[in-house]
Amino acid sequence: MKPAIVARVVGLWAALPLAPAAGHAIAADRPNVVVFLVDDLGVMDTSVPFLTDADGRPRRHPLNDFYHTPAMERLAASGVRFSTFYAMSVCSPTRISLMTGQNAARHRTTNWINWRQDNAGPLGPPDWNWRGLDADDVTLPRLLRQAGYRTIHVGKGHFAPRGAPGEDPAALGFDVNIAGSCIGAPATYFGSRDFARRDTPSRARAAADNAVPGLEHHHGEDIFLTEALTREATAEITAAVEARQPFFLHLAHYAVHAPFDSDPRFADRYADRDVSPPARAFATLVEGMDRSLGDILDHLHALGVAADTLVLFLGDNGSDAPLGHEHAWASAAPLRGRKGSHYEGGMRVPFIASWAAPDPAGRWQRRLPIAAGAIQRQIANVCDVMPTILRLVDVPVPPGHVVDGRPLDLLLAGRDDPAHDRTFLMHYPHAPHRSDYFTVWREGDWKVIYHHLPAPDSGGAHYQLFNLHDDPFEEHDLAGERPGELVRMMQGLVQACDAHAALQPLDPDTRRPRRPVIPAPP
Repeated sequence: MKPAIVARVVGLWAALPLAPAAGHAIAADRPNVVVFLVDDLGVMDTSVPFLTDADGRPRRHPLNDFYHTPAMERLAASGVRFSTFYAMSVCSPTRISLMTGQNAARHRTTNWINWRQDNAGPLGPPDWNWRGLDADDVTLPRLLRQAGYRTIHVGKGHFAPRGAPGEDPAALGFDVNIAGSCIGAPATYFGSRDFARRDTPSRARAAADNAVPGLEHHHGEDIFLTEALTREATAEITAAVEARQPFFLHLAHYAVHAPFDSDPRFADRYADRDVSPPARAFATLVEGMDRSLGDILDHLHALGVAADTLVLFLGDNGSDAPLGHEHAWASAAPLRGRKGSHYEGGMRVPFIASWAAPDPAGRWQRRLPIAAGAIQRQIANVCDVMPTILRLVDVPVPPGHVVDGRPLDLLLAGRDDPAHDRTFLMHYPHAPHRSDYFTVWREGDWKVIYHHLPAPDSGGAHYQLFNLHDDPFEEHDLAGERPGELVRMMQGLVQACDAHAALQPLDPDTRRPRRPVIPAPP
């Protein structure tokens, strides 16, 4: 978008008065949908308490007092937050699951995509889906565009490697792509450095690295990347509203992924905190992301479309806050682990659903009521987002496309849903990473971790078993004490892998796929 156009739409936004909370500027034939996706934001990287006590009440922990996220607090107060919402433990698998409704074990992008070369790992399955999404895949934006939506992608893509069709989100069903490409992280967050590498003085050289594309009109500006993307998103919302077209906005921030550049707008708040400089910078990235959320909500109100706009807020994997070892109780404390690990801190993410302006009498809110200020403790996961949106807007899934998720309607209303799966499969048949060659199976209160090969982080053991009701922070491995439960859970893990046609890592001796081994019954 040219600078003049940006100035025009930003000026229009500033000139518009705030509408009443439930105001309707335009009669909506379809509700608008915003998916606000944050990179590497774990469930504890916020001032909103997601974890609960035994009675289901929110319980604050020290990290909740470290971060400052008032917009998330605002969204949680008007909607429902999930205490146990799972994503894949690394980014590309989650992003493709959002687009397809499929577990990573099924769509087979089971690792983050290295845009330069296949990163299956030494024993990773050679036929894993390194190419990511393709131009003819069934995707959420493609289905919504066919139904008359203006589909907008702003921010990080990371759906495919360089040169593959899915590198450009516009090939996946988005009418608009701003700043999305094959890269998984920005070179820098500073517009004054052209969002390019610090040691790259020329733009010609910058084009070859992970400079954020599509933001050339912000080059040289004193602007932070998070703010630049927010301005682009609000301009696109304005254009869709002016055209009287329902919109789907996929705002996928590069924040809060490394590099941990400090957002100067918020640095003073954390200057005296007794943590490392990277940890202070990470906190500014979190607050900058939160400011973006607040600006989007304000903009929806200003345009009078807030009551007709569903907002789904989530992270793409567990926290990567630079606090402690990846398998310790630090980055996501009191949860164990961080991004990439097999522990809860690697897979548990914040999820908040709310109408931007609650109005129980509104047409679409009667169709999808969302409990205000509620906490939902039932298990859900990233695969549930696509079917939830499609049901709301009356768009069917094409025949032959398998969706692993289920609509969240009852859960969003604050109710229990006996039909909604209380399981989650996280399959990572790759190395090297923070955890190598592992599969996690969650079923009810129980969780089993299968290490396909002996690994230093597991002490050479093949199994770990936790009861998350009694031991929510994974301090007591019960694999040796509860052999019968271990067998039952491993049977469930194998069945889940088979049901998803999961690819397995290779045996180091035979170089053939190595199936998970169920221990002998006690």
